[in-house]
Amino acid sequence: MAVGDRTNFGGTAYDRLRILTACRNIAMVGLSSNPYQPSSFAGIYLQANGYHIIPVNPSQAGKTILDQRVYARVDEIDQPVDIVDIFRPAAEVPEIARQAIKIGAKVLWMQLGVISDEGAKIARDAGLEVVMDRCCKIEHARFFGGLRVIGLSTGVLTSRLALKIPV
Repeated sequence: MAVGDRTNFGGTAYDRLRILTACRNIAMVGLSSNPYQPSSFAGIYLQANGYHIIPVNPSQAGKTILDQRVYARVDEIDQPVDIVDIFRPAAEVPEIARQAIKIGAKVLWMQLGVISDEGAKIARDAGLEVVMDRCCKIEHARFFGGLRVIGLSTGVLTSRLALKIPV
């Protein structure tokens, strides 16, 4: 089964496009300060494309990542959040979902490989939209033409040119 199709919580392509068009404030849970980590690639890309990134990383709390103050927990964020984007193990998702509900987030988005039916149910029961096992960066690139831009190394999509360029 293909990545992104392993659950019934990926939504339709239209759902993901609508979310990425309407929602501009993204709390990235597990955003790394290491620029070589996938979460950092995604954060840099999304920030460069006009999204407001709110880093959440307990080990970096109080510092800055992507020139933004880092929060220890989602429920400590004191600004509007549309999407809570999770780069953490599935076992942590139910608690993060509860925190997302508490701050009034609209969407709980779990990254590639993060699958939590319990977290999805908690979020859905509270009225949040849920996207699971998908990457915000890859979905944005798919819809808005950024597949050749930094940090695409999932093995799912390719950034190779279809035509060989003469040398």
